[in-house]
Amino acid sequence: MDKYGKVLSPDTIRFERLLPGPIERIWAYLTEPEKRAQWLAGGAMEGHVGGAVKLWFQHDGLDCAPDETPDKYKQYENGSGMLGKVTRWEPPHVLAYSWSEGSPDRTSEVLFELSVQGSDVLLVLTHTRLPDRKELLGVAGGWHTHLDILAEHLHGRTSPGFWTTHAQVDKDYLERLA
Repeated sequence: MDKYGKVLSPDTIRFERLLPGPIERIWAYLTEPEKRAQWLAGGAMEGHVGGAVKLWFQHDGLDCAPDETPDKYKQYENGSGMLGKVTRWEPPHVLAYSWSEGSPDRTSEVLFELSVQGSDVLLVLTHTRLPDRKELLGVAGGWHTHLDILAEHLHGRTSPGFWTTHAQVDKDYLERLA
């Protein structure tokens, strides 16, 4: 399984990770704010279609080695938010929500699909309706790094620093998606 995201179309990228189960554990890491904050972002999520999603990204609070925020991301050093709405809620197999960073014309959608694979769980993340190539490249490195942190956490290991990993992965995606 390739850890790198696969571009399915100019506005869609998909990632796959095989994670240690059970499936209810992985569902909890997608939906419970305290668990989600360890690998992605904290914040409330209403557990029904149409429910509000309020993600709060605090990269220095992730379960990874300490890391210094690069100058180009200093504006997010004290955290940043993302608002959305739940578009699919099918516990413990499917979760989807809109992803809006402030502008209605830049709203995309994130879909998580979970399936049991023996004692493991296959997580498939598909981010669609990305408005342009710049956004696709931006989410590619971000999702890749966050999913690596989740996988390491679930295996009981600490991943390298978010920003160091993110910088390398961003370079990789620039080359891979040239």
